Amino acid sequence: MSTGVPPRRARWPRPLLAGALAVAALTAAPSADGTPADAAPVDEATVHRVTTAADTARTETPVSSASPVAGITETQVSLRIPLPASAGSHPARCDRLSYLRYRSADGPSQSAGADRILVAQPGILEGAGAFDSVARNTVRAAADRGEHIEFWALDRRSNCLEDNAGVATGSVSRAVGYYYEGQKVDGRAFDDFLTSDQVGWLGEVGLEQTVRDQYDLLTAELPDQRLRKEKVLCGGHSLGGVLTGVFSTWDFDGNSATKADAGFNQCAGYFALDTTIAVDLGDLQGGSGTLDGGLLPRGTVPETGLGYTVVQAGLRSGALPRFLALPAVINPEIMNLLAISGLAARTAPGAESTLQGSLPANPNIETTTRTMFSKNAAVFLSGKPTIRDFRLTNEAVLGAFMDDNAAPLSFIQTSVGLFDGGRLADKDFPVSNDVQGSPALFGTELKAIPDEPGGPLYTWRDFDRIGAPDDPVHRSADGTPFTTAAKEVSDIGELARSLSEQPLDFTEDYFPTKLVTDLSLVDDARIARHMAHPEGPTARPVITFVAGDGILADRVPADKNPVVLPGYQHLDVLTAAPVQNGGGRERIATLLSAFGRR
Repeated sequence: MSTGVPPRRARWPRPLLAGALAVAALTAAPSADGTPADAAPVDEATVHRVTTAADTARTETPVSSASPVAGITETQVSLRIPLPASAGSHPARCDRLSYLRYRSADGPSQSAGADRILVAQPGILEGAGAFDSVARNTVRAAADRGEHIEFWALDRRSNCLEDNAGVATGSVSRAVGYYYEGQKVDGRAFDDFLTSDQVGWLGEVGLEQTVRDQYDLLTAELPDQRLRKEKVLCGGHSLGGVLTGVFSTWDFDGNSATKADAGFNQCAGYFALDTTIAVDLGDLQGGSGTLDGGLLPRGTVPETGLGYTVVQAGLRSGALPRFLALPAVINPEIMNLLAISGLAARTAPGAESTLQGSLPANPNIETTTRTMFSKNAAVFLSGKPTIRDFRLTNEAVLGAFMDDNAAPLSFIQTSVGLFDGGRLADKDFPVSNDVQGSPALFGTELKAIPDEPGGPLYTWRDFDRIGAPDDPVHRSADGTPFTTAAKEVSDIGELARSLSEQPLDFTEDYFPTKLVTDLSLVDDARIARHMAHPEGPTARPVITFVAGDGILADRVPADKNPVVLPGYQHLDVLTAAPVQNGGGRERIATLLSAFGRR
């Protein structure tokens, strides 16, 4: 069986890379019908998730949830909106778009009857399931005032490539068996994680396709443009704020003189969740000039300095990867492991984890766990002790990978509590606690790690138990508490549920490279000509939320008049608990639902 590790991308010298891409530009031009020259027929054996209603224009399926937020009806909506022929050969199920629809259980069954409809674009490497908590909290807050709003969490086109069948069994052992041991689910075996050469069509899915998908979905679900302009609030999280900004400027009928089709005329207002409504990456890049080394580790995003033509040729030929991935930490296998970790924490939160021992010791998993769970550089280099040498509950494993006091990368950080049950030490890898790191890349909080391999069972102290009478108050070497109640806002049980319960995944395992390179090249005439309405981002009222400890913490965009949320991390704007420490209601839910009313 394959290890599932994406092929290691060669570090070519810039002149050599430029030459290779120039050759690609000459050999990978589209054919007469617009199909990429490298497109090959898709082997349907690589199609993981079978769409049983492939020819049904629209389906809506109830979603069962254990969420403590009552009175919310959730459904998964799927519409057949085919890709254009120019995308090339692709799996049949990728001709569908899906979203999670949240509404008041006692509200109107038809979306057109809702008071407002919030439509959310996910961030980078993010799927519809990530919005579960903020959607439920916001719909509930409005319902408590007698208003009925809906929240639509969009799933981008590339999510069609994921195979969630193992996680969907609700059993950790069956999930591990499915993904790693050849066991079948519903008569199907897992076909391994996809590689860039298997998804040539994804090299055509960039900015134009993404905003067109949102427009086509909105017009299919809400055919009356006047209703959309009156009731729809467009927004997103992280990169989703930039996509919303671009959407607002887009001209969808090719005639800039007619404005009913303009993106901003599909929205009554905008909302930004730890982002801004903008048309470039400026607010997300962390001062690095690019997402590469800003929000994402260096080497994740290809260089775009060679220009649109050469970059696009590289994507078509395969000289550039068609989806974002690194040999470890960020790739489809690791995104999938987050879901499995969430499943374990949801089904047996306080049980001692067996996940570390049941997963294969392949280079991808081993390097990732060493990166995420090394006390310092010496431990990382030696490989001892590893996470397998510690006794951890399932919740503690999930916390190690996603809590802001443990996870090294800010874009996956939440404030869900802290390790407990044994001695903790400063986690000084990959950045030392003594060094002020970049909030956009590493976050703002002190990092902690269990320090007794083979010792006690490390448990997890949830967000609402930080500062409780029995809290031992774990401290850094300089005596500073690793965390306080004011810094904790999300429930680890709810995070686990969002990661593993939703039919549309929390993560986006195959995020299209072209979507980020297009945004970096947004001034190129082939993109800019579609952005015919520059007034779009300011044409409607905006509410901007900024996580006080998130990726914008060191450069809060004061000109956006933001609501700054103390203690929140980048993902907390999506995962925060409905009732916060101190007893107050979660502020995004309260303010966003009120913004919808205005």
